[in-house]
Amino acid sequence: MYPEYLVAPMRQELVDAGFQELKTPEEVDAVIPSEGTVFVVVNSVCGCAAANARPAARFAVENSNKKPAKLVTVFAGMEKEAVEKAREYMLPYPPSSPAMALFKDGKLVHMIERHMIEGRPAQMIADNLIAAFEQYC
Repeated sequence: MYPEYLVAPMRQELVDAGFQELKTPEEVDAVIPSEGTVFVVVNSVCGCAAANARPAARFAVENSNKKPAKLVTVFAGMEKEAVEKAREYMLPYPPSSPAMALFKDGKLVHMIERHMIEGRPAQMIADNLIAAFEQYC
């Protein structure tokens, strides 16, 4: 686990954009399989989360005409059980952080893994997310 003071600004970046933090497996189970659309960001301390993933998630949510009903985040390296539970819903994709997943009525409909985030501009990732929001939300 990382020291909380280190991850607090990284958490806050998504919270300020309207994301709810899920810190327990029970919270994950209460949200992801629900009716409607749920956008999940697996947050991380890595550079690609800071430079690409979080900015892309924020931009997509702020600029899409259609938005997921729920915006949630879990933090890799912190709330281990909550992250593991979220990743169960993301199967068959392997564990990845950062990562982003869109669910509709409890089913995974769109996934962005770390290898799709690294080395790509935030705007490219945001455009991918906006297209998914337009299709599924």
